[in-house]
Amino acid sequence: MTSPETNIIQFRAAEQLLDARDPRGAVNLLDGVIEDHPEHTAARLLRARAYFLEARLSSAEQEFQWVLEREPDNAFAHFALARTLQRGSRAEEARRHFKLAAALDPRPDFVEAAGFESYEPEPGTEDLGN
Repeated sequence: MTSPETNIIQFRAAEQLLDARDPRGAVNLLDGVIEDHPEHTAARLLRARAYFLEARLSSAEQEFQWVLEREPDNAFAHFALARTLQRGSRAEEARRHFKLAAALDPRPDFVEAAGFESYEPEPGTEDLGN
């Protein structure tokens, strides 16, 4: 087991590698972090993104599903899983996750991917008495 500091450094380096479009390098670093901390959701999500960029769709799908089992309200994970399914020619399955992502977080890109109209609350409904 590596030190917590080393794991943090590896995680941050993996983020940078992914930003630099080196998903294979990111996966290599994240494998060690996840081996030491198998329940580290952020590392799993980052590795799923790296798998997606490598076109390892089955591995990406498994990791996104793992994240969603623990964080079913993670809008980004639903959106990313939907993109993964879409890329694997599974549009019907993807549609469900696009809609969940948009329902959880009405970001314009999530709403557009779900095929919803843009969200504008009706006048007078902004404050529901909370």
